[in-house]
This record gives sequence, C-alpha cells and structure tokens, in this order.
Amino acid sequence: MSGQYVHIKRKKYAAGLLWQPMVTGFTSRAYAYKLARGIDHKLNRYIAYSGMIGLGARSNGIRSGMPSIAAEIIESLPGYASMLCAFSVDNKFVLIAVRNGVILYDLLFDNEADARAKYAELTEIPDWNALIAPADWGMPRTVERDIKDLVLGNNHGVLRPISRFGAGAISLLLMLLFGILFLYIFREPINQIFTPKPQVAKINPELADEYKRQIEEKNKELDKEYNLRQELEKEPLVMPYELLPDMVERADLCYKAIGFVMQPVTGWVQISAECDEKYVSAVFRRSFGTLDDFYSIAGNIMPGVFVQEMNDDEVTVRAKLPERVPVPSRDMRDTDTIMRELTSRFQAIKLNAGINAVADIVSNGAQSAEVFVVEVSADSKLIPYQFMQIFDDFGGVYMTKASWSMTKKMWNYEVIIYAN
Repeated sequence: MSGQYVHIKRKKYAAGLLWQPMVTGFTSRAYAYKLARGIDHKLNRYIAYSGMIGLGARSNGIRSGMPSIAAEIIESLPGYASMLCAFSVDNKFVLIAVRNGVILYDLLFDNEADARAKYAELTEIPDWNALIAPADWGMPRTVERDIKDLVLGNNHGVLRPISRFGAGAISLLLMLLFGILFLYIFREPINQIFTPKPQVAKINPELADEYKRQIEEKNKELDKEYNLRQELEKEPLVMPYELLPDMVERADLCYKAIGFVMQPVTGWVQISAECDEKYVSAVFRRSFGTLDDFYSIAGNIMPGVFVQEMNDDEVTVRAKLPERVPVPSRDMRDTDTIMRELTSRFQAIKLNAGINAVADIVSNGAQSAEVFVVEVSADSKLIPYQFMQIFDDFGGVYMTKASWSMTKKMWNYEVIIYAN
C-alpha cells in the first residue's frame, strides 16, 4: 500500500487504523502501548476517540498530528449509531463500519474489487442505519455521498506517538543545554534533586488485585472469541436460498398487509404503502383532519400499528409482518440463462423491467461463499399475486419489496432470484 492516508481538501487523514475499545484502569497512551506490544511492535502511533483507541504505524505513512478519517465521518453523521460506508478518494477506497457507536472496521484499499467484496460481505450483517457506497457498485439500498461533503475539518483528536522517547529526547537535550549554561547558578539545587534517596518499594494490594482481575477478564474474552470462531467453523454455512418464504404466500401476505395499513382515515389522504422484508408501512398526509383524529381512528381500524409523526401534516404507520415457515429454493440455471428468459417473458407481456445480475458474499464470521443473484425491478398495474405468476416456473424467487403509489395508481416490485 502506497500510504495509509488520504488527501482531502489539501489535508492528510489517517485511514486503515486498528481500533479497540478502551479498558478502564488505563490511560489512553498506556493502553495503546499495551495493545501495540500485544499485536504488532510496528504500531507506534495512536489516537483516542469516543472510548476507543486507534493504532497506526509510521512505516505506513501515519504521522503525528494527522486526524482520523473514520472519526470525521462518524462526527458528520451523528444520527446513525450503525453505519457501513465506502468512499473513493485518491484512487483508493475507504471503508468504515460502525456498530452501535463502535468502529468495527477502518480499512483502506488500493484495489476496488477487494473493497467491493469486503463491503458486500459486511452488508450481510442486518440492521445498518446507513449504507453508503459508490453508485457504480450497484449495491442494494445504498446511497452515494461525496466524502468531501462529510469531512468538515473539525479536529476530533489527532494521532500521537505511543512512545515518549522522541519528544523526551528533545526535551532532555534542551534541558542539558540549559543546565550547562546555568550549571554554576543552579548547581546546588540540581545536586539535591539528583541525590539518590532511599526508597521503600510498596505495592498497593488492591491495585494489584484489580489489575489481575482485568487481565483474567480479558483472557476470558479472548478465549470466548476463539471458542466462538471454532464453533462457527464447525457449523455449516447457511445460504440465503435455504430460508425463503413460499412465493405465493409472500405475495398474498404483502397484498393483505398493505390493505391493512391503507385503510381510509377521515381527514387524511393515503399517499403510498410499502411491504419490505420484515415490515409493512403506509404514509398519510393531512387534508382537514387533526393528529388526534388520526390516532383515534387508526387505533380502532389498525390495532397494534406503530405511528411516527414525520411532521405536523404527514405520518407513517408501520406493522411487523408475521413470520412464515422458510423453504429451500434455488434456480439451477446460471444468471445469463435466467436473465434471457426473464427478458423474453417481460417483452411478451409488454412490461418494462430492470434486470441485472450481481454476486453477493455470504459469511457467518468464519466461512464465506459467493452467491449469484438476478435482480428484477418493475412498475405494474398487476397486484402482487398476479405479478408473481410471471415467475411461476423459476426457483429461488423472493419478492424483497412491493409498494403501492396512490398518486400513480401503480405497483412497484423488487424481486430477486438465486441462481446456480
């Protein structure tokens, strides 16, 4: 790698740092030193940020005074506790993964394919609050953001040397020079300061016990992590096409669920509804009603829904979809064959559809595998059950989303097919 940093707005930002949560009982420098000794002696620069320690190496271009690009991105997106972000900058690719405020990955890639593969692997982890990636990667449910718009140049800490040797040597040299110049005047105080005095070595038994307890807890955590990885390696990798709902039941469920949340509420206009993988939701806009009217009526005709006020004139209702018994299903044809057959089928019924093939990475933390998927997106007047009849003789079919627009009087569908 040419350097573990990127240039943004004529400023260097450290990237690809190794992050670990802080442990109580240590100063940030002392804990950074302990981590570096246990991981790699080349790690000689550290930064403390939000209860975490980031480590880097001077041999990789990390310099004292550099801010962290990961900290800049997190500070620029304060509303997201869990985010997966990828950016292209300086012909490199920055990848940052944050989970519940903890930095899991801070990576820098020279190779786009490697960066995209790692990003695809991490998208398998559910419940990201924000997914950001370059648009040409074609990752589902992601948005593209310019990293320059997120980096505001506010300092959230900078990298410092783990060892005080360099700074201490300069200070010592200055002190020696100062001492030589003023040796005669200060010779007596200096002699008194450096005169050895007998010291009695004492160890606080409570501090010793606490340190021992922390070491034991850390060893237990490491053993648990190792055992978990061993168990994951023993368990077979579960592929997504082994846990699909029945295609017909899924279509019928979404149709009924959208009907449930799109019931008329006096004084409020239905705008749209959407059935995704776990929830069904609908958007209502106020005409002449009030919020009290909405809560009163919606509570009677849509019991159990969650209502979120987007603003004074718009609300969203959401309900969790019931679980369905999963069944294994997969189309044994390759993606090219499936795309050709689908294209012909949509041409025959004169319906425009976006059809493309992608490769996803499935991982359980210890094993990973590549899965080939055909993605289909289309607008149609057909209700879900009728639209899904197009895929009757295909295997591995899953309708990831169905949405209804009241203004367009049109359905929008997103369907995936797991290929061989």
